[in-house]
Amino acid sequence: MRISTNMIFEMGSSKIGDLRADLMKTQQQISTNTRVLTPADDPIAAASALGLNQAMSMNSQFATNRNNAKNSLGQEENILQSVTDMLTSLKSVVVGAGNGSLSNDQRQTYLAQLNSSFDELMGMANSRDENGNYIFAGYQTGTEPFTKSATGATYNGDQGQRMLQVGPARQMASSDSGSVVFEGGLTGNGRFVTSANAANAGSGIISSGSVTNLAQLTGHDYSVAFAIDAANVTTYTVTDNSTVPPTAVATAQPYTSGQPIEFDGMRFDVEGKPANGDTFSVKPSTNESIFTTLTNLIAAISLPATDADGQAKLTNFLNTANDNLDNALQNISAVRSTVGSRLNEIDSLDSVGSGLQIQYQQTLSDLVDIDPVEAYSRFTQQQFTLDAAQKTFIKTAGLSLFDMLR
Repeated sequence: MRISTNMIFEMGSSKIGDLRADLMKTQQQISTNTRVLTPADDPIAAASALGLNQAMSMNSQFATNRNNAKNSLGQEENILQSVTDMLTSLKSVVVGAGNGSLSNDQRQTYLAQLNSSFDELMGMANSRDENGNYIFAGYQTGTEPFTKSATGATYNGDQGQRMLQVGPARQMASSDSGSVVFEGGLTGNGRFVTSANAANAGSGIISSGSVTNLAQLTGHDYSVAFAIDAANVTTYTVTDNSTVPPTAVATAQPYTSGQPIEFDGMRFDVEGKPANGDTFSVKPSTNESIFTTLTNLIAAISLPATDADGQAKLTNFLNTANDNLDNALQNISAVRSTVGSRLNEIDSLDSVGSGLQIQYQQTLSDLVDIDPVEAYSRFTQQQFTLDAAQKTFIKTAGLSLFDMLR
């Protein structure tokens, strides 16, 4: 076979170019610590690495979402702690205002504290996060959740809970609506609520009562009316006002101060001396806003209580307010419990996510990372091969018939 000088140059330069390309590729693999630089290097490993990178990206996003949820829930927990402290301090105000030895003027000193607490509580309910969004407005993050009204406050948000994807199969609420937090407390004892008619003239004080038989509760509205006959004997009549016409549940029952009154699975008592015609109501418990409770408490303390009937009215109002504050505290405690559970779950998910990220990284490393010993050995070999090829090409390219004739 005849080999021309042109063929020698073409074959030599081509081979040297291939060797140089292989050397540069190995050098790039060493510098990046990556074996698979392009899908052509290992199609199966490249495809698996692409899936792993996507999984790692999603796992990192879940971690970011968990951090955001943790920040939001942590801020909510701090506010709820402040609300709990305030409501606990307000219970001492209720106890202090009920002191029968206080004059009306002395009792008015509590009003300044109550009004200040109302405004402070309104500020907490209208708190914003670091992005300027209202925390307790549900989905309406740009709307101030509570505005003051004559009966307490009006809720302008919705019932939504903002959700974040914190795991592959887990969405978590990062907020609670203001309605649930500040309007979720029940009235009375949680099953029914007792109250005195504002027009009562006697000194009767009704208790909160308790449930004796849950199965007998009807959920109806009742009234307990007192009557005093000519012999100065006091009796009471219980009427179910939810039936048409109203039905007498108990008629002309003898009254003894402090003696239990029982009917339809409920028990309570009335202490003191009710006047003729005084009435008390017994109704199913309903949700009441904390702001309504405070507004009613302020109105109650503002009333004069200079005689027995005035003191009885004040005591009945304060007892109702105290019960409602207890229920509000229980509701706040329940919300805080769910917040704490979510924060604990986030910590667990963080631990799982961190472990998963390490596993992903190890698997990815096994797929695409180089073996340093093999790569450096190959690099050295390729250097020697390229050097030898270059020297051989120089000698081969220098061959000539004229050199043989000398």
